[in-house]
Amino acid sequence: MPPAVHSLDHFALWVPDAAVGAEFYRDFGLTPVETQTAVRLEAANGLAGYLLEGPRKRLHHLTFSIDPDAAAEFRARLKAERVAPADPPDGVADGDGIWLRDPDGNLVQLAVLPRRSPIGKSQMDVRIVSEGERGAPDDAGNVRPRRLGHVLLFSPDVSRLVAFYERVLGLRLSDRSGEIVAFMHSPHGSDHHVLAFGKSDRPGFHHASFELGGIDNIGMATMRMNEKGHREGWGFGRHYIGSNYFQYVRDPWGSFAEYFCDIDYIPAGSPWEARDVPPERALFVWGPQPPAYFFENAEER
Repeated sequence: MPPAVHSLDHFALWVPDAAVGAEFYRDFGLTPVETQTAVRLEAANGLAGYLLEGPRKRLHHLTFSIDPDAAAEFRARLKAERVAPADPPDGVADGDGIWLRDPDGNLVQLAVLPRRSPIGKSQMDVRIVSEGERGAPDDAGNVRPRRLGHVLLFSPDVSRLVAFYERVLGLRLSDRSGEIVAFMHSPHGSDHHVLAFGKSDRPGFHHASFELGGIDNIGMATMRMNEKGHREGWGFGRHYIGSNYFQYVRDPWGSFAEYFCDIDYIPAGSPWEARDVPPERALFVWGPQPPAYFFENAEER
């Protein structure tokens, strides 16, 4: 198999106020940890993201994990594809990194780091009770996200980014809906998507998505977010592409954090064939209609 990234390790954002961001993600269920240069966001399986203070909200970088023996092959591929190396950023960096920029100017790191993608389909917690038993949970249960699942970026040219991440990072197209949206997975075995792109007039960060154990967890986490004043978003529903149940919560800067569970999984060596899904299926099978602001690119460049 040609070299390919095996995991999305974390995302990093510039935000106008890291303390406000830390409070939002704490309410969301992550654990914010202050460092000298950033706020580190941790899920149950460890690092999920960073927040760095900047003049406005925008993507700082994405880090993907690679195997140690793949680093030299990736460097050779970048040279063959005429992708210039980028300088490492100030603030945060993890692992032995190769830095580059994609065609939209997004900073990307390939780092020798442990695998974060699951090695099989994550199981959803479903409690089936018999006659004479009560099925509803007694409390909020565990609403701490298990892990970061994927990130969706806005792009003015979805197909160009798909082609770049196929050639350079080794990701593969899972499904798409024309130029509206496209989803990519790792050939080493991963969720249906670790990275996605949505159409916009300019680049931007739309959302990061985090796995919870099941539907009750999503419902209770959403109720908790509502109680803490985070009432804008979209859901509860089920996506057609990827099949996952979802609930989006709008962050303080107009982008989103998503809860999900029960996403499709594409194992290594799978004969999976990407579909081009009609627009009416691009967003969801069932659920409420998304608000108009769900499609807004709030990021300034």
